[in-house]
Amino acid sequence: MSPARCLLALALAAAAGCGQHSPGGMSGPSMNNKLNAPPPVSSVVSVDILDREARANHTRVKHILIGWKDLAEAYGGHVDPRAAARTKQDAEAQVRSILAQLDGGADFDVLMKQFSEDRGSASNPDGYDVSPDAQLVLDFRRLGLRLDVGEVGVVESEFGFHIMKRLE
Repeated sequence: MSPARCLLALALAAAAGCGQHSPGGMSGPSMNNKLNAPPPVSSVVSVDILDREARANHTRVKHILIGWKDLAEAYGGHVDPRAAARTKQDAEAQVRSILAQLDGGADFDVLMKQFSEDRGSASNPDGYDVSPDAQLVLDFRRLGLRLDVGEVGVVESEFGFHIMKRLE
């Protein structure tokens, strides 16, 4: 084989290996990997609970909704005034405060009436039925089906943070 053909064959072989994990080849994240990365998860979200298998196919939960001003569009312009004045960081601080009160023995129903920005949940002491096909936000269903009875967890949806407690 002539020296020119050898160089051409080496160049073609190197190009064919480009992007593959092999000695001399390129490897690592591509631009597409970066563009498709999920958004960062808030530190208040119960990732450990969401990573579990579902505990049941049907549960009943109560929740406290805490929103922030950037979510006003999700509410069709009818965002709670407390949320309208709050940043996401302020909402996270509010969630932490409520969780600390719950850890200290506060009554979930009392806090729900005081803090929930979901008018329906604040006045619904019976809670919501959660099942895989319930007409509820996906993230709400995911957490609701993974909570143990009596356990409290937090999930984020397009409406804000849901502090949820499984009743049954």
